[in-house]
Amino acid sequence: MTDKPLSILMVDDDIDICTNMVDILADLGYSVDVAHDGSEALKLARRRPYDIALLDLKLPDMDGVALCREIGRIRSGTVSLLITAYANGETTREAFEAGAWQVLAKPVDFPRLIGLIDEAAAQPLVLVVDDDPALCFNLQDLLHARGYRVCIAHDAREATERLRYTTRVILLDMRLPDSDGSTVFRHVREVNATIRIILITGYPKEMGPMTEQLRIEGADAVHFKPFDIPQLLADLAHLAGVAHSDRSLGRDPGDRG
Repeated sequence: MTDKPLSILMVDDDIDICTNMVDILADLGYSVDVAHDGSEALKLARRRPYDIALLDLKLPDMDGVALCREIGRIRSGTVSLLITAYANGETTREAFEAGAWQVLAKPVDFPRLIGLIDEAAAQPLVLVVDDDPALCFNLQDLLHARGYRVCIAHDAREATERLRYTTRVILLDMRLPDSDGSTVFRHVREVNATIRIILITGYPKEMGPMTEQLRIEGADAVHFKPFDIPQLLADLAHLAGVAHSDRSLGRDPGDRG
């Protein structure tokens, strides 16, 4: 568990199921909000970030797979688990393609569900701050495969908003549309000095003085694009406090951005 209660969004149109699950989760110390359809769930997701989303497959206004995809677009740091009485191979495939982390069958096996919630919450959250969507997507894909939760921000404003998640490490680009990396860096240090920060840039000469100054101020590492992927993963694992894996490196996220 983290210092603050783990936040869960539960989406199911069965009121009795919601009541029972909320009672159990609240007794275990989780903070739980409930929505009974997709529209209500999206309103809640836009209002605040959730660590976990528990999504029923069958909802009055949309299916859980579509909702999972939309929550992932709005809140990339939220881990979604799809819960359904209609589990099959096709449903599972579609759920994973939409970004679901796990698919659980109804009736819910509560010990397994609680175990999965705690496992998902234990994944270190990495905030990637970069205005290149392709780079962010590739980094998200790469890091998800290594057991990290990943949150994306494309500018300084979004980065500030995403800090409401319990962030472990930030990959911070030095050039952003509405600011530069130094402004975000110093804001993060004011908000939470325990967050580790890796500076990234595709312009080592131009951004050299700024990165050197931020290293003096406490930045943990600097990586230049195109990335040395094994070294980036090793530094990230060290700063996040997890074991480093040398599994397949997947897509190359080192294109200049």
